[in-house]
Amino acid sequence: MTTAPHPPGSAGDALPQRCAVIEIRVSELRQLFNAIDPSPFRERDLDPRAEQFIVEWASDLPPDRPWGLVVHLDRPAGRADEAEALREAIHEYFGQRVVACRRRLRELFHRGRISLVIALAFLTASTVVGDAVADYLGDGRFSEVIREGFLIGGWVAMWRPLEVFLYDWWPIRAEGRLLQRLSTMPVRIEYKETASTDAWRADWPEVPAAEVARSALTTGAHHQRRATPPT
Repeated sequence: MTTAPHPPGSAGDALPQRCAVIEIRVSELRQLFNAIDPSPFRERDLDPRAEQFIVEWASDLPPDRPWGLVVHLDRPAGRADEAEALREAIHEYFGQRVVACRRRLRELFHRGRISLVIALAFLTASTVVGDAVADYLGDGRFSEVIREGFLIGGWVAMWRPLEVFLYDWWPIRAEGRLLQRLSTMPVRIEYKETASTDAWRADWPEVPAAEVARSALTTGAHHQRRATPPT
């Protein structure tokens, strides 16, 4: 598969030709992730708004073309491995969503099978009881109403398993396929080269707080020297 050339000021995976691109713009990489999730960076959940944005955009993309994600980051490049770390984190998150989706589908079919057994038993019991009551009451319009009432009640119980096996499963299957594609799509970062070169230090989740503070003090002293007029 041919790939598009890397644009300047970018890093990460090469995008295939004719790639349908999901584009998202953030000031910091940490905006893509859930701020209250204590997991390591590569295992952290995406921010719910970022996830919704990516999934909704992907649902409108043509299914016959490869997909890719481009993150427009309003700062220059930082660590050499941040594009790779971002890709791994996004793939890991959507991969876990695929696993959860498959589990939901298995649980749905499990409940559907149990519901089907219960509904068939109830339908059989309703038919037997309806026939018995109608025979006890003898021939007549009232006995027919009783028989039909029990039969209708039995078929009403069949609605839930029929709903599971006819309608409920395919939206989950479609969601799983979409998430599977998101869990393997190429990910690129396009940087804004006009920002401060130390901006990544305050953004990168794995930089120690002491290093962030030291960088801020150095930057502040540098700006102060520039602002002080010569005597």
